[in-house]
Amino acid sequence: MVPTLSVAQQPGTPVIGFLTLGSRESRRDMLAAFSRGMRSAGYVEGQTVTIEYRGAEGRGDGLPTLAAELVQRQVTVIAATGTLAVLTAKAATSTIPIVFALGADPVKFGLVASLNQPGGNATGVSFLVNSMMSKQFEILHLTVPKTALVGFLVNPINPNTDADTADVMAAASSLEHKVLVVRAGTEREIDEAVKTLVRERADALLVHNDPFFLLRREQIVALTAYQAIPAMFAFRDFTAVGGLMSYGTDLADAYRVAGEYSGRILKGEKPADLPVVQSTKFELVINLKTAKALGLTIPETLLATADEVIQ
Repeated sequence: MVPTLSVAQQPGTPVIGFLTLGSRESRRDMLAAFSRGMRSAGYVEGQTVTIEYRGAEGRGDGLPTLAAELVQRQVTVIAATGTLAVLTAKAATSTIPIVFALGADPVKFGLVASLNQPGGNATGVSFLVNSMMSKQFEILHLTVPKTALVGFLVNPINPNTDADTADVMAAASSLEHKVLVVRAGTEREIDEAVKTLVRERADALLVHNDPFFLLRREQIVALTAYQAIPAMFAFRDFTAVGGLMSYGTDLADAYRVAGEYSGRILKGEKPADLPVVQSTKFELVINLKTAKALGLTIPETLLATADEVIQ
């Protein structure tokens, strides 16, 4: 059974429902950033606002039930992270305001009418991961210059998979790399995907931005380290637990903005009138200890431009 995570409500306080494909534990730092955003709007969790957490623990089929619980609970706002969770929340209600943080185009998925004028019950933060694919490939190319075959790990239930795979293929082609797409939606499938990469002699790996992979980051990092596969990730969370490098959106900043928007809606503003924020804050994080273990020399140009170097 998918766990329900909640905080006791204080009498008379508004309630925010927080919906994610991952778990509360895996998003601890990001939830702290969300709380900072709410505080900037005048709301303090446990005092002037209550948050009902619903985490699907990586099980996409559990999201509709969790979203229905929040709707039945009549929460004031639903904050949803990750494309699948956001789409599930939108399908569950057309009246409760939704604040999203997702790595996709909300217009393309019908979540808003336009970025400047959302026009419905949803708004939030969009960080377009596909715009970073070429940069991620460029960094991999500089780090592992003899790369010929690059693995791309995707979750088949992620609504962005097909479009982002096309972008990856285009980015790889520009650098004359071939791409091997491997799919995983369970812990066991991650193991099998890495075995496939080893069997096909992939020179490097790019891991798609997906909440389930974030939840399983320690497993993925351990497997790539054991098999000596240089891997590029979208978020710092991976490099913090030993991943080689990450380049992507500063998630903490995105969650902070989502928290601020949630607070503004609690104060009476309408999602239809709050423009979607396009995240422009990116960060390159390099784990030098992992690079040395893989026998890689990180170019000085990359080290000089990195936002953080983990020794």
